Amino acid sequence: MTTLQTSETPPAPAETPKAGRRGRGRGGRSEVRMLTSLAHIALLVWAIIVLAPILWTFLSSFKSVEEIFSSPWTLPAQLRWDNFERAWTTAHVGRYLLNSVLVVSLSTAGTMLLGSMAAYVLARYKFWFNRPIYFLFVSGLAFPVFLALVPLFFVVKNLGLLNSYTGLILVYIAYSLPFTIFFLSAFFKTLPNTVAEAAIMDGAGHVRLFFQVMMPMARSGLVSITIFNIIGQWAQYQLPVVLMSGDREKWVITQGIADISVNAGFEADWGGLFAALTLAILPMILVYGILQRQIQAGLTSGAVK
Repeated sequence: MTTLQTSETPPAPAETPKAGRRGRGRGGRSEVRMLTSLAHIALLVWAIIVLAPILWTFLSSFKSVEEIFSSPWTLPAQLRWDNFERAWTTAHVGRYLLNSVLVVSLSTAGTMLLGSMAAYVLARYKFWFNRPIYFLFVSGLAFPVFLALVPLFFVVKNLGLLNSYTGLILVYIAYSLPFTIFFLSAFFKTLPNTVAEAAIMDGAGHVRLFFQVMMPMARSGLVSITIFNIIGQWAQYQLPVVLMSGDREKWVITQGIADISVNAGFEADWGGLFAALTLAILPMILVYGILQRQIQAGLTSGAVK
C-alpha cells in the first residue's frame, strides 16, 4: 500500500504552469489587439488629415466664389465646368501642364539612367573609395535645397542655361540622384549573385549584364523610385521659381498655380484656382493609383529577400 500511494502522489503539482502559460497568452493577445486598434485609429486620423484638403479642393473646383465661402463642405449646387475652362485657357494651365510633363519626363529618365548605373556599381563592385563616393552621394539628402539657391542661380547663369529647360532638367537630376542612389544601391545588394555569375560565364559583358540581366531583376525597385522621383519633381517649386522666372511661356505647373493664387487675391477667382489645383493633382493621383502594387512590391521585396 505504501508503494502504491507513493507512485500516485507526484502528478498533483503539474497543473500550475499550464494555467500560468494560458494567462500570459491571453494577456499577450489582448495587448496585441489593443496596439492594433490604436494603430488603426492613428491611420484613420492620418487618412482624414490627408484626404480632407484634397476633397475640399475637388468640391471647391466646381463651386462659385459665394459657395466656396458660405458652404465649403457641401456638394456644389451645380457643376461649374467653366472654372476648368478659365483655368485651362485664361490662366494657361494647359501650357504649364505640358511644360511640366516635358521637364519631369526627361529629368526622371536621366535620373533613373544615371542613378541606377551609379547605384549598381557602388553596390556590386569593390574598388578604392567605394564607400566615400557612396557617402558623398548620400550626403546630398541632408543638404536643404534653399541653402543652394543663390550659388545655384549663378552657376546656371554662368553656364548660359538660365530660363531654359536644359538647365532645369540638369538641376532636377542632380537633386534627385542622392535618394535614387541610396534606395537602389540597397536594392541591388539583395539581388542574387548566382544569376550574375551565370551571365558572365555565358559571355555577357558588364554593360550587357547590367541592362539585360540586373535591371529586369530590379524592375520593382526601379518602378518604385521612378514614381517617387516623378511626384517629387512634379511638386517642385523653389527651383523653377529661381531658374525659370524670366520666360512665362516656359513656366511649369507649380509656377502657374502660384501665379493664379497671387492674382486670385485681387480678382477673387477662387473657383478657377481650385480647378487649376485639381488639374495639377489628378495626374499624380492617377499615376500612383495605377502603379500602387508595383510601388509596394518594390518597397517590400528587399526586406523579403
